[in-house]
Amino acid sequence: QVQLVESGGGLVEPGGSLRLSCVLSGGSLSSYVMGWFRQAPGKEREFVAAIIKAGYDSEYADAAKGRLIISRDNAKNTVYLQMNSLKPEDTALYYCAARSSPYDFTSESRRDYMYWGQGTQVTVSS
Repeated sequence: QVQLVESGGGLVEPGGSLRLSCVLSGGSLSSYVMGWFRQAPGKEREFVAAIIKAGYDSEYADAAKGRLIISRDNAKNTVYLQMNSLKPEDTALYYCAARSSPYDFTSESRRDYMYWGQGTQVTVSS
């Protein structure tokens, strides 16, 4: 049974940085395309970033480009989201998700991801 556990969230001031981590257990990270999504109160869960199995290609939502960086370490079964220049509108519960597919390309659709973590809260406030 694949499980995902996120960590690294917290309270940070505007302009600050955080690094989120997501550890996959019960399988090999190298078998999955990985994504990060977020959900703010009263809003739908939205795509943030995704990275292919091999790690050399990624995709970002417009709101994430230039500030957030997704990466992965398949040897450690861990995917990361480096978050820089944080804004109050980045406040949300952040989820990592795993996509099982024979093809190695990213997806922005929640429906394409089979496994989800419980989320880690990021709050950006002064």
